Amino acid sequence: MDIVVIGGGPAGRTAAIEASSIGESVTLIERDKIGGTCLNEGCVMVTGLNDVAKFINDAQNFKNLGLIDCDYQLHFDKLIDGIKETVAKIRHILETETIDAGVEIKRGNASLDDSKVIFDGEELEYDKLIIATGVKPFVPQTEGFENALTYKDILSLTELPEELNIIGSGVIAAEFANVFSGFGTKVNVLCRNKFLKMLDEDIKRYVTQNLIPDVTIHENLNVSSIHKDGISTDNGEMNGLTFFATGMVPNSEIVSNIVDLGERKNILVNKMMQTSHEDIYAAGDVTGGIGTTPVARAEGITAARNACGIFKEMDYRFIPSAISLQQDVAFINAENKTDGINGHMKGSAGPGSFWRVHDGKTGLTKMNVSEDGDINEIFSISPSSRTSMAYMSKLLREGQKVDDFDDFMEVHPSTDAIYKLLRFFARFE
Repeated sequence: MDIVVIGGGPAGRTAAIEASSIGESVTLIERDKIGGTCLNEGCVMVTGLNDVAKFINDAQNFKNLGLIDCDYQLHFDKLIDGIKETVAKIRHILETETIDAGVEIKRGNASLDDSKVIFDGEELEYDKLIIATGVKPFVPQTEGFENALTYKDILSLTELPEELNIIGSGVIAAEFANVFSGFGTKVNVLCRNKFLKMLDEDIKRYVTQNLIPDVTIHENLNVSSIHKDGISTDNGEMNGLTFFATGMVPNSEIVSNIVDLGERKNILVNKMMQTSHEDIYAAGDVTGGIGTTPVARAEGITAARNACGIFKEMDYRFIPSAISLQQDVAFINAENKTDGINGHMKGSAGPGSFWRVHDGKTGLTKMNVSEDGDINEIFSISPSSRTSMAYMSKLLREGQKVDDFDDFMEVHPSTDAIYKLLRFFARFE
């Protein structure tokens, strides 16, 4: 069977490797760089920036405690060059891994003509097609929008901005606000509605007061125009460079006349990642679902297996998410949340938080549990919350309830209060 995958990001690359491992002939077409937005412009790039911001923050804390005596100067140009170099190395590894899996990689633009893929003037016939073309930044057509940056422009900056106005209210806005404020930039976040509305109010308060305390957040504010060196808002003028963190638009143009699209131009799929065309599947951000790399990979595997005739459905229950800040903010929300009891607990001293005991910034965990012992939601801020939440997702999808954690054995010392809260609730079940 001939399978063509268009898009070399997490969803497309994983789908291509999966289909090849099953034994099919797979061609992967990527118009730009293997790794997609996540590696080249998104979460991996943010990781590189945030590692340095965390170091600066920790160094300042150690200095305030009198433990070390040093002053660090950030070389922003070298930081950008270092990220580019590191990302290129990772990209090379991914390319080699993909080729070694038996996938043929073609670079360039593809288009569709009925049942054929047109690439570089040639027709590529396929038995099954997987679309994983990702997304691009949504740019509001505000007056002067051309003066604003998006995440795609970060690695093109030649110097650290003194002031930055981030328009947006979600994860991308929070992560870049954290990074640039950590570097010493004066940062404003301007939200048309609420900031980080996916978070519990107590968790959000901890984030704004302890993790990004130097960021000024403006909620329910409209931006009327953008200038090269500032913006005009409901509350007057603000100086600084402008950055859009206003969401994404699916890159679905390639199949817009072939498969059904949703209101946001996302490709509509069923739980097998099959589109309205029986031979075309789609996976990743282009479907408009949960925009995280692990979900994209899972969707890629699901699309590939079904394209190869192996039945599989996506499971979106208890998907873990996280925000990369000075400490990771990780969370899980149940799809069918019922009324329950809230419990919260501060983090304890341990790896990554011992020296935060003095300023009270050891983290916070909050949980909601139903009377039947079902875990409705978990929010955790700690150095280990990202890892802990991934395992909690697995356990919850397997049907674990609060009383199943009565004999939970943690590794000591630990900064994460999730297991402590679970054992607390278990005693009352």
